[in-house]
Amino acid sequence: MRFKRITLAPTMRKYNRKNLMRDVIAGMIIMAVSIPISMGYAQIAGLPAVYGLYGSVFPIILFAVFSTSPQFIFGVDAAPAALIGSALLGMGIEGGSKEALEVVPVLTFFVAVWLLAFYLMHAGKLVNYISAPVMGGFISGICMTIILMQVPKLLGGTAGTGELPELLEHIQETAGRINFPSLMLGLISLAILLTVKKVAPKFPMAVVLMAAGAVLTVVLPMEEWGIRTLESVKPGLPQWKIPDLALLPLNQVITVSLSVAVVIMAETLLAENNFAQKNGYRINDDQELLAFAAGNLVAALTGCCPINGSVSRTAMGEQYQGKTQLMSIVAGASMLILLVCGTGFIGYLPVPVLTAIVISALLGATEFKLAAKLWKVSRTECLIFWGAFVGVLLLGTINGVLIGIILSFSEMVIRSSKPARCFVGIQPGHRHFRDLAEGSQIHAVEGVLVYRFSSNLFFANVNILQQDIEAELEKKKGTKAVILDASGIGSIDITAADRLAILYEALKEQGIRFYITEHIADLNEQMRKLGLGYLISEGCVRRTIHIALKDMGINRPYPLEGGVDNEERSASRKRVDNRVQEFVWAFGSESETEIEKQILRQIEQLKKSGDVENLLHGSWSHMEAMDEDEWLEHLEEHLKEIVNISGKDEKTLAARLEEHRREVHDRIAKEHPELAERFRERRHHLDQHLKERRPEVYELVISLREKERK
Repeated sequence: MRFKRITLAPTMRKYNRKNLMRDVIAGMIIMAVSIPISMGYAQIAGLPAVYGLYGSVFPIILFAVFSTSPQFIFGVDAAPAALIGSALLGMGIEGGSKEALEVVPVLTFFVAVWLLAFYLMHAGKLVNYISAPVMGGFISGICMTIILMQVPKLLGGTAGTGELPELLEHIQETAGRINFPSLMLGLISLAILLTVKKVAPKFPMAVVLMAAGAVLTVVLPMEEWGIRTLESVKPGLPQWKIPDLALLPLNQVITVSLSVAVVIMAETLLAENNFAQKNGYRINDDQELLAFAAGNLVAALTGCCPINGSVSRTAMGEQYQGKTQLMSIVAGASMLILLVCGTGFIGYLPVPVLTAIVISALLGATEFKLAAKLWKVSRTECLIFWGAFVGVLLLGTINGVLIGIILSFSEMVIRSSKPARCFVGIQPGHRHFRDLAEGSQIHAVEGVLVYRFSSNLFFANVNILQQDIEAELEKKKGTKAVILDASGIGSIDITAADRLAILYEALKEQGIRFYITEHIADLNEQMRKLGLGYLISEGCVRRTIHIALKDMGINRPYPLEGGVDNEERSASRKRVDNRVQEFVWAFGSESETEIEKQILRQIEQLKKSGDVENLLHGSWSHMEAMDEDEWLEHLEEHLKEIVNISGKDEKTLAARLEEHRREVHDRIAKEHPELAERFRERRHHLDQHLKERRPEVYELVISLREKERK
């Protein structure tokens, strides 16, 4: 097996000292936020609360040494803790007991072994098959789950566990004995955090609130009001010890540790990639797995539960603009100092204030803006987002990811089964084939169907190809050949190959020739392996559409349907670079709006330069006649504005525009007389449009035309 070279502390190499203060502040805040989170999750995992603080020292420092993510934070987190706690209950082991203290490190050790195995197997590549909607729904689901876990703490209760039904039930129970001073303190803290985040996002408000909370605990009767503070912790560092690997049956250990390792890999890699995409950097998925393994190995040796990537702490670091893994090192070192000589401070921190800090960070990490964007552009991908979101809330982390992946692959199959395809033809005087639906100036080659199919051809979409061609043949009797433009086809499966063979035989019986063209060379090899080699040997597979037509005896200029003249352009004749058509291609139904924006930008430029000649000539030099006429019509709508800016006479400018339009008419009558009538119809349509939009300009234009006739 070949591995990429491992780089130690990659995010801190060539360190920029400008980031030092940000990283230190972010690290201190992450340490403080980790106190309540880590202590709570350690208890969920069946360990004393102090072990959560132990898991926030050496594991996150070692993770920082290996991680290629400049901002992601490791620590004791919800999903692995819940799985370990559930496993202990299944084994009949009481949480917090001496047996639990011995069993949990064994499970953590095997989790580290599995993560190391995933690294050796390059399992990190699996994240490449998970789409952005899945990632967004997954992250939002985790954030919302943790928020719902924290809500009871605002109400004066304890953190919730489980999935959405259990969380809502716990919130309802806590609401029945709500502590209003606790709720008010938490809501005020949350409101302050959210306001400051908008007004001054760089200000470390979380630190100020924690300090203020500790002061309030000293000066106010918090205990009498029922406002909880964190439990006091005895000072001291964790003891290093090799777990007793023979303590549990191997099959039981493997089952539990594998499920936890999979959750850590999926949840953390997904979250890391989500933050990476959002902030414009890349991570090495394989080295991240090694970092996970290293962090969990140290956790096992210090008696902790499995360690996971933390979205809440990462969101906090992002909020306070931490730039490298120095944040993690500062957080770990700060926790170390706290454990040695500052544990007394922990007992003064009000739980509602710390809960508000966590919720504020999580709200900033949600991806609901992505959901709103997806709703506008792709309802299917929006459904995938909400599928992953609801899956995480209802069924847990790993099941939510699986639901999202299944939805992604389903969407991919559905999309591939409805590929982009069209029949193509030629514009008079041009050589390239274009979609017939682009406009009435594109005409099919007489007696030939040229069909472009833009997707890999497989069992789910080959029926569409066959139906499209057969339906078009029904409409166009006397067709001599069908040419498949396979430029968008990269592969064919056996079902599609069988259907192509059937189509070929059916066309042959009708005396219609069949060609496959424009594809990559590898497709020919695939066809030979699938039993379609005879199409190649019989000359039905040609490199280009032009060669296929030549094989039929049809040479340039190609005869077009309807008897449209298709005079071949000489090499010296100017080729078209049609800007208006480029707008139609790029912006679709918004093309007219974009044309208007372009003209407004030209008018803004006119205000600076005062050069009317540039305005009148700059946009027309590479346009075809019909499109140039439409551009002029848009300029006429802004005639009064141009007059006001330039100081030119209105009638003179109007006459200039009309002169250009007359030149356009003469040019099209000369180059394409068959289109002259259509041009006159289009001119009438544009005039009516001008009359509706700018009646005063329309009257001026009509009066100028009447003068010209006289």
